[in-house]
Amino acid sequence: MSPHHMVSTNGLAGAAAVLGAVGLSMSVVFIGGPLGVIGLILGIVALRTAKRTGTGRGRAITGVVTSAIAIVVSVLIAVLVVWYANKTQECYQPDSLRQYKQCVQQQL
Repeated sequence: MSPHHMVSTNGLAGAAAVLGAVGLSMSVVFIGGPLGVIGLILGIVALRTAKRTGTGRGRAITGVVTSAIAIVVSVLIAVLVVWYANKTQECYQPDSLRQYKQCVQQQL
């Protein structure tokens, strides 16, 4: 096993962990979903590489787990936004903010 091979394994696992963490923190604004998908793919590849080389397994697992959570959170938030928009669609042309709030309260 060459030192160069170990560095690339650690780099892949590290990238997966970073993308998973960033994806999770950004999942509230929908960016986390795509980052989570990339992190999940890198994490799976890093896990396979870690099985062969014995390095980077912990970071690869961190990347897979945080990426999966980022994807789930992004999907849940997207569903919530669509549900909210659907429930309050008749409120989108208010004459005032107060009227909008009343309409939203009536719809929910």
